Amino acid sequence: MKTYTITVNGNVYDVTVEEGEGAAVAAAPASAAAPKAAPAPKKAPAAAPKAAPAAGGAAGSVKVTASVPGKVLSLEAKVGDAVKRGQNLIILEAMKMEIPVVAPQDGTVASMDVAVGQSVENGDVLASLN
Repeated sequence: MKTYTITVNGNVYDVTVEEGEGAAVAAAPASAAAPKAAPAPKKAPAAAPKAAPAAGGAAGSVKVTASVPGKVLSLEAKVGDAVKRGQNLIILEAMKMEIPVVAPQDGTVASMDVAVGQSVENGDVLASLN
């Protein structure tokens, strides 16, 4: 058996994986530790956004950032749209998976700082909300 410590959304889990012959491999959480602060601090991107903000150019107070490096597959909202917490704003493609980027809170889309087909890195600002 091997034990791994895995962090998911800031929550730390100890996972024990039993190795055996054949296709049956079991994974079970050994214990769920209390949530800890994420090891990597959130940082602002060093460079300006690669795509120009949409008309109006006023950035919102809430920045929406990429949680993984990938490519922008689609924009699910546009500037001026009222959005609810958890609503899809952007769909990223990473490792052949579609990963939704959702609104962290209710608000209005102030800017969409990426374009379809653009590559983004972890932490890049994708959009902003007011």
